[in-house]
Amino acid sequence: MLTGVRVVFIGGDARQIEVIQKCSQKDALVTIVGFDDLAEKLEDIPQEGLSSTLLATANVIVLPVIGCDAEGKIMTLFSSAPLQLLEEHFAAISQDCTVYTGIAKPYLREMCAQFKINLVELLNRDDVAIYNSIPTAEGAIMMAIQHTDFTIHGSNCMVLGMGRTGFTMARSLQGLGAKVSVGVRSEEHFARASEMGWEPFMTRDLGRKVGNVNLLFNTIPTMIVTAQILSQMPPNAVIIDLASAPGGCDFRYAEKRGIKALLAPGLPGIVAPKTAGIIIANALVRLISEDIRMRGDQ
Repeated sequence: MLTGVRVVFIGGDARQIEVIQKCSQKDALVTIVGFDDLAEKLEDIPQEGLSSTLLATANVIVLPVIGCDAEGKIMTLFSSAPLQLLEEHFAAISQDCTVYTGIAKPYLREMCAQFKINLVELLNRDDVAIYNSIPTAEGAIMMAIQHTDFTIHGSNCMVLGMGRTGFTMARSLQGLGAKVSVGVRSEEHFARASEMGWEPFMTRDLGRKVGNVNLLFNTIPTMIVTAQILSQMPPNAVIIDLASAPGGCDFRYAEKRGIKALLAPGLPGIVAPKTAGIIIANALVRLISEDIRMRGDQ
């Protein structure tokens, strides 16, 4: 239970609704900011404006998955009013407070470091990232079906990267009967991909492997699908880039060649916000509960 824990939610999308409700059910003292236009109001959960006074009372502050931008601006789907975390807001936050987000950009990291505020990036945790890879893979498959005129079954599918998302992506494609090749950067991943029944190759050999690819799914957040690589791909191939913006594909040259290339970060919040929200909620409640226990043992 989170009885007595003051949790402030600032902005977000449909995923955040699940997290808010979970914390409220666990008896936390929840306050929400940036949900003025929510169609169905959340019962017994107070709404307030963003202020230093409010943040000073918080034990936990929860930001959207994408955190805030370089100016501290926070995205919210449920309010037209701007939300911006300024230096004065961070100065008001207690050093005993923990700020949770999905992925933090430099501004948020720098402000939290400057004011000695504990910052937790949930998507850097293995458990959250692995669970989150499921709606990511399903969303990528949905996009592949929408943008092709052939079945995934029997097609040549390539996955670049065998991290948490890449592994789930390759396994899902294999389950649909695709011929799966996986670009890896370590001998360990090469062996694991081979054991899984995929065709592994080192990413340095990518140029020699893309000649017959139908669908390419990239999870590597650095430029890897370069103009040189694109020039060797079939023009009817489809690329779905799952890496964080700006992705790992030369989209300009892909368009020039007539190759359909789609940047698709943040798929869980688009295709399965309820499930994605539950994943975040469960992790958040677990982390807050652990923090309470640790403080109690001190």
